[in-house]
Amino acid sequence: MNRISQSPYKALIYWLLSGCVLIYIMVLVGGLTRLTHSGLSITDWSFMGSVPPLNEEMWMQRFLKYQESPEFQKINYTMTLEEFKPIFLWEYVHRMIGRLMMYVFLFGFLYFLIKKRISKTMWLPLTGLFFLGAMQAVIGWWMVYSGLQKQPAVSHYRLATHLMSAFTLFAFTFWFALKLIFSNADQKPGEVKRLKYASLVLMFVVTLQIIYGAFTAGFVEHDAAKFRPGHIFNTWPKMGEHWMPEQVYMKETFFQNVMENPSGIQFVHRMLALVVVLCVAYIWWSSEKLKLNKDQHFSVTLLIYMVTVQFILGVFTLIYQVPVFLGALHQTGAFLLFAACVYFLFHVFNKPTSV
Repeated sequence: MNRISQSPYKALIYWLLSGCVLIYIMVLVGGLTRLTHSGLSITDWSFMGSVPPLNEEMWMQRFLKYQESPEFQKINYTMTLEEFKPIFLWEYVHRMIGRLMMYVFLFGFLYFLIKKRISKTMWLPLTGLFFLGAMQAVIGWWMVYSGLQKQPAVSHYRLATHLMSAFTLFAFTFWFALKLIFSNADQKPGEVKRLKYASLVLMFVVTLQIIYGAFTAGFVEHDAAKFRPGHIFNTWPKMGEHWMPEQVYMKETFFQNVMENPSGIQFVHRMLALVVVLCVAYIWWSSEKLKLNKDQHFSVTLLIYMVTVQFILGVFTLIYQVPVFLGALHQTGAFLLFAACVYFLFHVFNKPTSV
């Protein structure tokens, strides 16, 4: 915080970090929307948003639209209007947070533009930031639309794409903020660059693990939640009585088993968790032999704490069959671990320069 307060870009940094917080809130509420099975409750899309139902007639209009969806007709056909209201509000709040984020970035940009706080070198990253933000909204509707056709659930591929677009937007915004925070920083060089290949491998594996987290949460077989990968084999460290039960490889092709088989998806998610732990352990072990500066040492320490917390959360979320509270905590852990990876990667590759 001291480094931010002394930076000539203090206001810009706080603007970008507020955007990072909003992205986290959007991801968290998006996870809660999924955990409460609320994501398909709004069957249309408006870029600028819409007024929520304010009376019984407006609620009934929304409910009648929902009754035309596959989810209502195949799963929730006994749902009443009162039961519909909570799931509608979860999805509505999720969409409104996305629009609030858009306004924060837009009005912040216009303010700094008028105040002439934006240098020429900032134009390219800011353009990329707005593009990613716009794509996040488009991908969100593209995902929801997949669950309004025949299948009463969104495509797990589109769910993973939507989640990763949010994580990419966060990484882009956070990296930009870090560049401003550490511009012209008076730091000892350190030897962390020797970990550049390990840092890239870790980032790749963590990203793949987050994608498989989306698959585990979102893949549906036989139109029923009980067939989701997170709701089977709720034991650890074994899957039931076996380390690798035959259900993991029961489909015809390797692709089907790792991408469209609930048991196979869960198995991959479990294995990737161990690979992430091993990657962080290697970085920790290697860093002990290197001379790191204060910020680099903190970035490694942050990785160790976050991977430990996330691994424990993952085990308990599985054992207790993905209750809403633990599911939300596990998604928060994934977000913070990803943030720690971005922070570590930044300190591996950053060269302090004037922005």
